[in-house]
Amino acid sequence: MKSIYDFSVRAISGKSTSMEDFRNKVLLVVNVASECGFTPQYEGLEALHRKYKDQGFAVLGFPCNQFGAQEPGTDKEIASFCSSRFGVTFPMFSKIEVNGPNTDPMWKYLKSAAPGVLGSEGIKWNFTKFLIDREGRVLRRFAPTDTPTQIESEIIPLLPH
Repeated sequence: MKSIYDFSVRAISGKSTSMEDFRNKVLLVVNVASECGFTPQYEGLEALHRKYKDQGFAVLGFPCNQFGAQEPGTDKEIASFCSSRFGVTFPMFSKIEVNGPNTDPMWKYLKSAAPGVLGSEGIKWNFTKFLIDREGRVLRRFAPTDTPTQIESEIIPLLPH
C-alpha cells in the first residue's frame, strides 16, 4: 500500500520536493484558490501553521484552478498573493489538478484514502482539506466549509505533548 511519503510534489518555487521531507509531522493538505469565497481561510490556515509548527504540524497548500477558474495566476503570482495578502509561510506547491485525467498522483491517493460523502472520491470545491497523522495515514477529509478553527480540535490530539 502506498503512503503519503511515496510521492514527490513540485514546490511553488519549481523545486521537486519529496513528501518524505514531512515524515513525522501532522499535515493538513489543502487545495487552495486566490479568488474563492473561501480564500479568507488562508488567514486561519496560516494561524494554525504558526501556532503548531514547532510541535511538528504543517499546512501544505496546493493551488488548483479547476473550480470556477478561481486560481488563474502563475505560480509566481500565487506565491506573491499569498505572501502579501495573508502572510503565508506554510509550504505552497505548484498549481495542480485534483480531479479528472490529469489528477496529481498524490491527490489521487488522498481521495481514495479518505473518500467524501457517500464514498465519492471527487473533490467538490476549493479548500477541501485532508488531515494526515505523523505516520503518514490519511485520517479524514474536511469539506471546504470546515474552517481551520473547527479543525484545530482534531489536530491537537495528534501532536506530541
